[in-house]
Amino acid sequence: MNDWVMVTAGHLCSPYRSVSNRQKYTFSYTSVVATPTRRGRPTQAEAKRLHQKLRKAAVATFVENGYDGTTMEAIARAAGITRRTLYARYPDKRAVFVDVIPWALTRRTECEPSDDLSDGDLRASLVAIGRAGLARAIDPDVVRLTRIAMNESGRFPEFAVSAYSMTWSGRHRQVMDLLRQHQERGDIKVQDLELTAGHFIGMIEHLPARLADCGIYRGADEEERHLQHAVDLFLRGILRRD
Repeated sequence: MNDWVMVTAGHLCSPYRSVSNRQKYTFSYTSVVATPTRRGRPTQAEAKRLHQKLRKAAVATFVENGYDGTTMEAIARAAGITRRTLYARYPDKRAVFVDVIPWALTRRTECEPSDDLSDGDLRASLVAIGRAGLARAIDPDVVRLTRIAMNESGRFPEFAVSAYSMTWSGRHRQVMDLLRQHQERGDIKVQDLELTAGHFIGMIEHLPARLADCGIYRGADEEERHLQHAVDLFLRGILRRD
């Protein structure tokens, strides 16, 4: 076990770093204190802000307590709203969970590279996409959210299919579009764009994500070396040789 490390008693036994439970499970969403608002029917903007605040508080509560340990009262308290307001939007805890977990996972993709991809430089574009995907794959918040979704897949069958795809479907399309563009230019030869894009994502993210799921985090230099090698290996398989 020269290259791997297990987290035991909080000690670090390799070049990889471990994230403590406190660090690993601290979610970026925090409880929000309610502020006075005018009486009467809320405006559309106010209703949207309330919904966002409620979703953030619900996600933070599920991450902190798990599904079974979370109550509607705890969600309402974290959001700074009354239970009546919460029940007006969601009939029960299950409805909250089904709404906010996919929302939380998909919103983590908002910082995906798009217009900043290097024009015409396939390798640089793949590195940019891969680096963003890798960062999210080992993000403690994403790891924790995905684990919650998978653990509850028995009660929520839809999560068993979509928990992982919710975090990379947008990027999958992005890789496909990039490959299609270079295929039309004659730079690469790919028979199945969808399958090839999926292989690229797997090469970049699968191992680091599995390690992170076990509480094992590699250093930045090691992750960058992993990324660069995966991109080069992928390009060897798709670049035209004639």
